[in-house]
Amino acid sequence: MDLNDFYAVIPAGGVGTRLWPLSRQDRPKFLYDLLGSGRTMIQGTFDRLAGICGADHVVVSTGQRHVDQVRQQLPDLAEDALFAEPVPRDSTAAIALATAVLAQRHGGEIIVGSFAADHVIRDDKAFAASVEQAVAAARAGYVTTIGIAASRPSTAFGYIHQGPSLADRIPGAPDARLVSEFVEKPDASTAQAYLSTGEYRWNAGMFVMQAQVLLDCLRRYKPELHAAVMAIAQVWDQGEQTRGQAMEEHWPGIEKIAFDYAVAEPLSAAGGVAVVPGGFDWDDIGDFNSVAGLLPSSNRRNIKILGDADRVMYLDSAGDMVVPGSERTVALLGVDDMIVVDTPDALLVAPRARSQEVKDMVAKLAQYGCDDIL
Repeated sequence: MDLNDFYAVIPAGGVGTRLWPLSRQDRPKFLYDLLGSGRTMIQGTFDRLAGICGADHVVVSTGQRHVDQVRQQLPDLAEDALFAEPVPRDSTAAIALATAVLAQRHGGEIIVGSFAADHVIRDDKAFAASVEQAVAAARAGYVTTIGIAASRPSTAFGYIHQGPSLADRIPGAPDARLVSEFVEKPDASTAQAYLSTGEYRWNAGMFVMQAQVLLDCLRRYKPELHAAVMAIAQVWDQGEQTRGQAMEEHWPGIEKIAFDYAVAEPLSAAGGVAVVPGGFDWDDIGDFNSVAGLLPSSNRRNIKILGDADRVMYLDSAGDMVVPGSERTVALLGVDDMIVVDTPDALLVAPRARSQEVKDMVAKLAQYGCDDIL
């Protein structure tokens, strides 16, 4: 398939509070190599997308404080392909601004795809095949998402309820189906019920759409956000000073809202969203338990180590997830199924079963003014 009209946007935002104290405000999780692969999360995402549409068709949207680190990690990113946000405004604003600027440069007919910087995807060939089907559906006028096969009744992900097939309407997307609805993270029994129907897929937050279709949706559903983003986009390439003035005037007042809520959910109710299957292994590494699930075991006792294994000693311990991030040795004695993350200025010790609650500890630290370690 010809993908000359396809541009990939990488929203690189979010601190990843469930991965504290490794992930911090000044160095969030997408800047780390969490799998020991030799490439950070954002580098792996860039490589994967550049392999589909070329490095010159990939752009990144990130916070102002992360610009230098992103530039350092992505030397092949074009000079005009980095969109810096002075303050975070969630995924809708990030995707909308990049799309609006790309539409100004290349026309509203281009296809834009949004793919988070911190996802793990195995099997790049299968991923590319899913993107091709999504592009075909986007050319047919649908905002298209890539749904991940739900391999277990997870309560950590949102779900997509698949509707009728769209194969007869979109020849280039034989597996495309209409989205009946997006549903929030369920409880365990609801997740099991979803799985048993075979009609639900995990929502990975990947969206592919024609630029003008997205901008029209924003005009309809979020007119104030649309007006602000368009005002910025229209002067974006007119020089740093003009761009800065527009950002200062419009960006801080933009509504902070996720793309699912602003566009995907209301549009799916109107029959405007399609889903194509993602036939590849996927994870968003939301917490240390998910990191552990992707790392090889260091011994027969299923201890997972991210970092220098020589700095971890264990005796009568099993199932632990250890990050030796300081210069000292971490010694485990009679400790099972725990998370131990050791950094120079903060130490986290928690049961693996409570990995999702690390964000609550971050909130507690913020409440007590411990901003220097957040």
